[in-house]
Amino acid sequence: MAENPVHLHIIGICGTFMGGVARLALAAGHRVTGCDAAAYPPMSDQLRAAGVQLIEGYGADQIALRPDLFIVGNVVSRGNPLFEAVLDSRARFTSGPAWVGENLLHGRHVIAIAGTHGKTTTSAMVAWILQHAGVDPGFLIGGVPVDFNISARLGSGESFVIEADEYDSALFDKRSKFVHYFPSTLILNNLEFDHADIFPDLAAIETQFHHLLRCVPRTGRVIANGRDAALARVLARGVWSEVQHFDTDDDWHWRDSLDGSDAFAIWRGESCLGTLVQAPSGNHNRSNALAAIAAATHVGIGVQQSLAALRCFAGVQRRLEIRGCVHGVTVYDDFAHHPTAIAATLAGLRRRVGSARILGLLEPRSNTMRLGAMQDMIAGSLRDADLVFCYGPRSGPHALGWDPRDALQALGTRARVFDQLDELVAALMSSVRPGDHVVAMSNGSFGGVHGRILAALAALPADFGRQG
Repeated sequence: MAENPVHLHIIGICGTFMGGVARLALAAGHRVTGCDAAAYPPMSDQLRAAGVQLIEGYGADQIALRPDLFIVGNVVSRGNPLFEAVLDSRARFTSGPAWVGENLLHGRHVIAIAGTHGKTTTSAMVAWILQHAGVDPGFLIGGVPVDFNISARLGSGESFVIEADEYDSALFDKRSKFVHYFPSTLILNNLEFDHADIFPDLAAIETQFHHLLRCVPRTGRVIANGRDAALARVLARGVWSEVQHFDTDDDWHWRDSLDGSDAFAIWRGESCLGTLVQAPSGNHNRSNALAAIAAATHVGIGVQQSLAALRCFAGVQRRLEIRGCVHGVTVYDDFAHHPTAIAATLAGLRRRVGSARILGLLEPRSNTMRLGAMQDMIAGSLRDADLVFCYGPRSGPHALGWDPRDALQALGTRARVFDQLDELVAALMSSVRPGDHVVAMSNGSFGGVHGRILAALAALPADFGRQG
């Protein structure tokens, strides 16, 4: 508990990260209030249940709350009425990552997971390994691990697991969030161009990762993907800590089971350390597990303990999460923010379902995809889908600045584009068959499409499941 509890008012509280900060601050004994443009569930419900007073909108009159400190989310820009009032009144303010680093991480063994893809799943794996080993870790994760059913926890143990995002900290601090965390154990999963709204190119992101390496102590450990060329360039610019590699034959790596099963073996150099069958399928999740196991060894958890934990790891919400199965049709929700992630998700599902049909529903919702920076990669990322239904609204807050019909042209008749969600659902229902796997991919809500599809399936005739 905080020695000197204070009143914190969080501007932009309903995002996953800032909502997690609020929960951690409450657990530390502080009084927390907050506001957002729209106090929307499920985060609003969780925060209110935890005792946070929520205010809808960014009214300048909130300055009258006179908190000890305003914490400003990176959704806030100049012109925000409350932030303008904060500046005018010279009230104290900081960013969320800076507050976490200074008030929650000091004195703890920070395990940070960075990279373009796999941060949330790997963070959840590390936290679960520690929990399963009898440690009570703190964590702040950009998703909800099913095993914990919360995205943030203060914990009483020495270790704190944090998803280390390269996105900027706030409008007044354009450094990546992760430079505030000073990890003792750092996983670098991979590195590609992303966040086209704030980074001009991959080189700019590599510079931020170089700054992150400057923050790891000499006694720390960096666990890096040994096959990633961008990470190799980052490490070549300077690293002052022990380095281990994964996905490389001379260090941590995995190998398929020789018996043809879904099991895979964990190797360190020429030594086989054990085998694992895990529910989150796909080679990317095998690499995530490998990195998590390697990180756990740095805090004294043996490989066998980690394997035992991962055998019962339940995954993360919105990472190929099954939302329902009706009439033999399985509907999934997946947090798809980048073509590489889409390709990995579909490849993992293909491995699991074999020749069954995969129907991919895509909403290019992330800032990078919405701006069109990745449009040339989209068709290739969907190669494992038998049919593709793309939602590309032409107007509104999530309108695309490019035509997805052009981007998906290489898929021919396998792909269709809709600017109305109702039309997309109707087209899907006219194509779906028993045994299909329907994957809705978006880093937003996708207009509640999962519920619409499940309801439409439930309304089909009883003999639908016996057709075909």
